[in-house]
Amino acid sequence: MAWYGGGGWDYYPPYVSVAEKRANGARALAKLLKKSKRPAEPVVIAHRKRRLTTTFWGQAWADNLERYADLANRLPRGRAYLRNGAVLDLAIAGGRVEAYVAGGELYRVTIGIAPLAKSRWRRVIDRCTGRIGSLVGLLRGELSDDVLAVLTHAKDGLFPQPREMTLDCSCPDRAGVCKHLAAVLYGVGIRLDARPELFFVLRQVDQTELLSSATAGAVSRARQAAGKRIADDRLSAVFGIELEDAPSRRSGRLGSR
Repeated sequence: MAWYGGGGWDYYPPYVSVAEKRANGARALAKLLKKSKRPAEPVVIAHRKRRLTTTFWGQAWADNLERYADLANRLPRGRAYLRNGAVLDLAIAGGRVEAYVAGGELYRVTIGIAPLAKSRWRRVIDRCTGRIGSLVGLLRGELSDDVLAVLTHAKDGLFPQPREMTLDCSCPDRAGVCKHLAAVLYGVGIRLDARPELFFVLRQVDQTELLSSATAGAVSRARQAAGKRIADDRLSAVFGIELEDAPSRRSGRLGSR
């Protein structure tokens, strides 16, 4: 007990260090995961840079969060929690993030994200047609400025707006975005640094559709050329003659006369 200056006794809980909270949370989490027989997937920051994220997809996720004032005002405390290793487990599935965060207790955080609207996805595909060369380039964020602008557009891009997200934490903090939720929101960005393909899982779209639209024209032209070559070969076999379809070959013969 401790004397409270307002005229009575008030209880102050004993101090628990960050390391102790993390250790206590890890033990509680191990018991929870024992039934599912899966290992915990903690969010680990392996660098001491000012920015938490290091790749296009991770940083674009963080930038999108900070774009909205309702979220940005509550995010700083989450960054500190994340750097202290408090996010002990974070799993991403279709339209859903589930995580466990060490605090006074082990808290469960759930984030739901609405599927990307089909009309919005189609607009992104149309605007990126022919501009994305490979899946590797897409996942690495090695894209032109025009394509990056399409993907990250606040209204018509791929990243979720606050109204598309539902946020829930088992802690007693009644704030819309508690520090545990904020830590997990940033933790998603770090997870995308390592596995950018999870972004498309989260938004429930097929990233290969961006590639097929980009290569459709080239594939179509290649098929047409192959069809013509097959037709020429068949004619040659039937009539026993060599078809001359190369202008350079004809011009060479004219020049030799």
